[in-house]
Amino acid sequence: MAGAALALRAGRARACAPAPRCVSGAVKERSGRCRGPAAVMGPPPLLLPVLPVLVLWGLGGARAEDACDAPARLIYAELEEKFRGTESFPVGSQVSFICRPGYMKIPGKSLTLTCGPDLQWAPKEQFCTERRCKHPGELANGVVDVTDLTFGSTATFSCREGYRLFGNQQVTCVIRNEGVDWDREMPFCEVIPCDPPPSIANGHHTEAANYVYQTAVSYSCDDVPAGSHPFSLIGSDTIFCTSNEHSNGVWSGPPPQCRVVKCENPRVKNGYKISGFESSYTYKDSVQFVCNPGYYMVGEDIISCAEDNTWSPPIPTCEKNVCGAPEVTNGAVVPLKSVYNEGESVKIKCNARCSFPDGTKEVTVACQGQKTWSYFPECRCGPESPGSTPGTSPGSIPGISSGSTPVINFGRVVVGQKPSYVVGDCITIECYAGYTLQGEAEIRYMGGNQWSPGVPTCQLSGYVIACICVLVVIVVLLAAFWAYKKFFSQNGETPQPVWRAQELLNLWILGRISDFPRNNEVQFLPQAITVLLTLNRRIREKKARRKALKPSAFPSAVGCSSDTSSSRPDGGTTPQGAPLDVRAGTHRPEELPAPVCLCPRDIWNPRI
Repeated sequence: MAGAALALRAGRARACAPAPRCVSGAVKERSGRCRGPAAVMGPPPLLLPVLPVLVLWGLGGARAEDACDAPARLIYAELEEKFRGTESFPVGSQVSFICRPGYMKIPGKSLTLTCGPDLQWAPKEQFCTERRCKHPGELANGVVDVTDLTFGSTATFSCREGYRLFGNQQVTCVIRNEGVDWDREMPFCEVIPCDPPPSIANGHHTEAANYVYQTAVSYSCDDVPAGSHPFSLIGSDTIFCTSNEHSNGVWSGPPPQCRVVKCENPRVKNGYKISGFESSYTYKDSVQFVCNPGYYMVGEDIISCAEDNTWSPPIPTCEKNVCGAPEVTNGAVVPLKSVYNEGESVKIKCNARCSFPDGTKEVTVACQGQKTWSYFPECRCGPESPGSTPGTSPGSIPGISSGSTPVINFGRVVVGQKPSYVVGDCITIECYAGYTLQGEAEIRYMGGNQWSPGVPTCQLSGYVIACICVLVVIVVLLAAFWAYKKFFSQNGETPQPVWRAQELLNLWILGRISDFPRNNEVQFLPQAITVLLTLNRRIREKKARRKALKPSAFPSAVGCSSDTSSSRPDGGTTPQGAPLDVRAGTHRPEELPAPVCLCPRDIWNPRI
């Protein structure tokens, strides 16, 4: 390289030298060359002393360019003091480094760099590393978040639910005593405490050794003397220790109160209770109501005694399950009444030149209860269109018959009800409770207000009729038994035929008629019939005797016997007060004696 530099400088010197002069006798051409003998002269005599200086200058410049610049600044180390301030270092020079604070020498690595022939410092690998702080350790009842332990890193602390942090939330790894360490003390977690629970009047709460997070206490009211109204606990009976946004302990809510709460006995007109039969009602007592048949409830069926001595929701009412007359515009209701029972149907007929949107003139609607009618449209009125067919409602289609909902007493249409029907429409009918459908439930409109099969009817259920008949039979037999015992029994003993008739009735009601005892000598059913016939005959005889025993019929007691026994019509005698035997099998109805006139003292049955 030195030779090349020298040649370069020599070339430069030649290029900068003055142009040669032509000696005498020579001719200088336009190109600058000389022609002729001894055409070119050598350098001028003044340049000869300068040539050695130029050669030495070129050699010195070559030596200055063969050096390394100062090493680059390192983040983890710095040059020793003696090497600082030098701008260049010859090839082969060595420099030494020291690790910066917070860093330490990597074992096995050199702190010296050398300037190589390529004018680069070597080696290039890192020879100092960061110092590390000790791990802060585990945090009891908390969490430590450490991303790194090197110089400058941080550690963050937090506590689990129910605990709060005492100390610094964050620490940093810093230089300390020629090393590194955490800049602050490590924090700790403690359980969140609460103040003692508040006391209440007329009540008390459970006790605890200390009141910390999640500790619960229960309240109860004090007892009262017998005959006094008890205290009611109003509010939540349990509160617990929790925390706010600042990790301070607070109670979950206010404490309850102990007060006397008394609600009046609720009554519902046309309704009755089905639960909550109490003599008095206190806080949170509840009652359930239902309405009588034919009434519906307005309000809630279950109410509770509130803390302000009132019922919540308010006491319901039971209103008659009826409908008022439907409001019809441009039409009339047939039949028109002020009140309609549930299930009753009426026809709504439009006025002249008025019709329903489908062209029909009338529809049938039913009272659905609770003041609600089944749907029906409004009658629309307008002048008849020119050329319209007489007798055809505006908007109707000639040749297509439309019909209305049939009237079903004690029943209703449950599926398919419309204001009007066209051929092919189907509806489904059902009866109200206690009634039986006579006919098909589903019928189809055939046109001309005709349905196929025919419109069914709702008849009183056979079960209901049977119950009514049973009640009538029971009443008749009981009346017969009472009358027979009153008029024909002398000592209060029930006659055998009546007893057997009553037993027959009881067994028949229980479905065990075959269990009634039978024998060949006494037939119980004819005996019961005989009793009824005898009763009827005796009643007529009684009336005749009363008429014969009037005072005018006995002017004197002449001819009357004074014996203590009475003559019987059959010629025998009956002791005073002895009953006449009318048991079954003794007399047939046609053999009973005809009424006779006797002396008052000879009447053998004074009760007749």
